[in-house]
Amino acid sequence: MTKTWELHKTGSLKGEITPPPDKSLSHRAVMFASLAEGTSRVRNFLRAEDPLSTLRAFRSLGIGISEEPPGEKASGGEVSGEVLIHGKGLHGLQEAFDVIDCGNSGTTVRLLAGILAGSPFFSVLTGDNSLKQRPMARVVSPLKAMGAEISGRAGDRYLPLAIRGGSLKAMEYVMPVASAQVKSCLILAGLYAEGTTVITEPLLSRDHTERMLAAMGAGISSEGLTVRVAGQALGGGGRELQPLDITVPADFSSAAFFLAAAFLVPGSDVLVKGVGINPTRTGLLDVLRQMGGSVTLHNEREVSGEPVADIHCSAADGLRAVTVGRESIPSLIDEFPILCILATQAEGTTEIRGAEELRVKESDRIRAMALELKKMGAELEEFPDGIAIRGKTKLKGCAVESHDDHRIAMSLAVAALIAGGTTTIADASCVDISFPGFFGQLKALSA
Repeated sequence: MTKTWELHKTGSLKGEITPPPDKSLSHRAVMFASLAEGTSRVRNFLRAEDPLSTLRAFRSLGIGISEEPPGEKASGGEVSGEVLIHGKGLHGLQEAFDVIDCGNSGTTVRLLAGILAGSPFFSVLTGDNSLKQRPMARVVSPLKAMGAEISGRAGDRYLPLAIRGGSLKAMEYVMPVASAQVKSCLILAGLYAEGTTVITEPLLSRDHTERMLAAMGAGISSEGLTVRVAGQALGGGGRELQPLDITVPADFSSAAFFLAAAFLVPGSDVLVKGVGINPTRTGLLDVLRQMGGSVTLHNEREVSGEPVADIHCSAADGLRAVTVGRESIPSLIDEFPILCILATQAEGTTEIRGAEELRVKESDRIRAMALELKKMGAELEEFPDGIAIRGKTKLKGCAVESHDDHRIAMSLAVAALIAGGTTTIADASCVDISFPGFFGQLKALSA
């Protein structure tokens, strides 16, 4: 179901907010707990469409999962809940009766491909129209090099993927692009392989997989940009995974919209609570400080092996343009759309380069932001690998499109708070992929 949201310029934003649970961690908790020996408890699981795709996938593979609150509705109900996962070990999954539908979730399909490549049965993975257009060769090629029988549409480039799992051999692989999804896929395949798999990436991507698997007792280690994982096959030194007891912190990528809104709307003062501040995720904080904004961390602590803090932001006077290069992109890959909104209000030209990976996310995010911001009056130049935005610009309300991308929709909603007139966002229901209730929370802060 599609939905159009209408928003207007607002006064100051005031108050406290706790964003939804972390999407990346919710995915991984379900997956890894399913591969553990015994029952895991996952508190504060994100009950949004993407993690629910992962939950449904593992149920179809024979894993018993119970939820509290029960049910799987991502909107109009509880955003978080507690999940009990009755893991069956690395070799306990069962062949699914039907095709496994991963919905819109790239994390689900890519990580699951690594698991199924080592599982001795036949599987087919598919997804919605958006996911069917996202590149899969980046996981298919290295999995084939490990000995997997896997093929996909259009010369192995797209979904559906057909996988006949079985014996895998460890390998050393140098990733051409920094990607937490590809890295995690190969780590998971490495758990099933004969020998030790070594993966090196060009830049450090998010490390949730390494942290969580290490805490579960996997034979995994990291040094710099290289990860080593010992496989279980034929005495490869791998170990059975131990069950989890984890509380998922709030999602930094969801918090980012409120941090940016507090910077942009005059007179605002917002505290965003309980947010995961894993350093592989928080590049936006560095950029905000470079732009001249005030960001303060309070109550820093560790929750289930992940660093967490409350983040205080207030409206910034005189934001400055910044240059963001390739080395920074992995740590703010999800924050590109909201960074574009911030750039429209910064004095000078903000340039973001080395971000060609954003053209193959849920949408072509570079193109989508260029199109929609031009409608709102922004001055910009689009490049194959990024964008340059000239500020400070007075944005105007108008009809804009979400491009069926949750992060585009939420970024445009923040832009609407400072734009003159009325902004309508078409197909805004896509926010349920990661942040059910986003528009209500935004309204509550501006009340």
